[in-house]
Amino acid sequence: MEYSIEEYLEMVASEPTFEYGKIVVRRRVSAEINEAIKYFPVLTITGPRQSGKTTLIRSHFPDLVYYTLEDLDTRADAMSDPRTFLNKHPEGMILDEVQHVPELLSYIQGIVDEHPEKRYILSGSNNFTLLKCMTQSLAGRSCVFELMPMSLAEVAGWARTLSLDELMYNGLFPAICTKSSLPKYLFPAYIKTYIERDVRLVTNVKDLMLFRTFMRLCAGRIGSIFNASEIANEVGVSANTILSWVSILQTSYIIYLLPPYFENSRKRLTKSPKIYFCDTGLACALLGIRSAEELNTNAMRGHLFENLIVSEAYKSCLDDMTEPALYFYRDSNQNEVDLLHVTANGIKAYEIKSAATYTAHFEKTLKALPGWIKPKVLERSVIYAGTYERTNAEINIRNYMTASEERIW
Repeated sequence: MEYSIEEYLEMVASEPTFEYGKIVVRRRVSAEINEAIKYFPVLTITGPRQSGKTTLIRSHFPDLVYYTLEDLDTRADAMSDPRTFLNKHPEGMILDEVQHVPELLSYIQGIVDEHPEKRYILSGSNNFTLLKCMTQSLAGRSCVFELMPMSLAEVAGWARTLSLDELMYNGLFPAICTKSSLPKYLFPAYIKTYIERDVRLVTNVKDLMLFRTFMRLCAGRIGSIFNASEIANEVGVSANTILSWVSILQTSYIIYLLPPYFENSRKRLTKSPKIYFCDTGLACALLGIRSAEELNTNAMRGHLFENLIVSEAYKSCLDDMTEPALYFYRDSNQNEVDLLHVTANGIKAYEIKSAATYTAHFEKTLKALPGWIKPKVLERSVIYAGTYERTNAEINIRNYMTASEERIW
């Protein structure tokens, strides 16, 4: 079907919902996608495996023909004659797992320069080489979106049926939220696929068993300061190797490093980041936690709750297409605040507690924070697992589900 760019933009102007299994979800990034398609001939959707990228783009652009370059025949067709392949359809196409044939990006550049009405929607779960190729070939022509697993707000109806332990154990990958898989099946297969396929194919990791051990050690350090030398001693490799492996986990969306807040002051602030996982269910699998009941008494429970909240704030920034200006605060006196969100007008601060019972002690560091930093502190909130809430106060008290649904970040 042929149509003008005006007709095409009108077609995608509404914000669609997406069917993941038996539930319908409105992904928060949809509004940004609708806006970006007006200005960019190419959209690129990246993110971890099984985060819902294919469902999103196929539902968002139903009139664009879909190809996956995971398919060997399609890949061979694209590689043998790229120009003919890319010009098969006058309106453009969707290309999934495009990192398998990165040379297509250079051809797409020439096509959209000559035919700005065409639209190419690209996706890839392997970020090792994709964004490098995008920068080289499609700079200024492509808008890049990072799609993470579901946020609590996106699946609030399902999330509110679960206890906190069940929620952290299950995680928020679409396959889990739709009950099309179970954590005990999904995550072992996910880890095996990631290690034996992605890591082996695109990196020089020689000992995959050591790399698996490294991943488990990272999971055991959620919410803690990342120390490459310490992990290197435990794994039996060099600190430089650990730094290289951390970069691999970052670029493939397995982990997220939360940097420390740092300003020009006389206080000696730590410069090492904290480590968090993109999904608590994946972290539980690496920690060997086999059920939500087991999680209830696990020493990592509080760290996993902190991971859940930090990842919610991180997803919110990505959905709004803003650079995640998220930090933690710790000074030389070990004063610490779990999460800071730096905005143009000041700082929002959050203390994260996994307890279900509120105590005034939760507010201690938040009360002292304005004396530790120079910028204006706009809001201060305690996010915890209880039901008592207080808003519009000097320090707000928020249940984790309410905080996520209202996007207080």
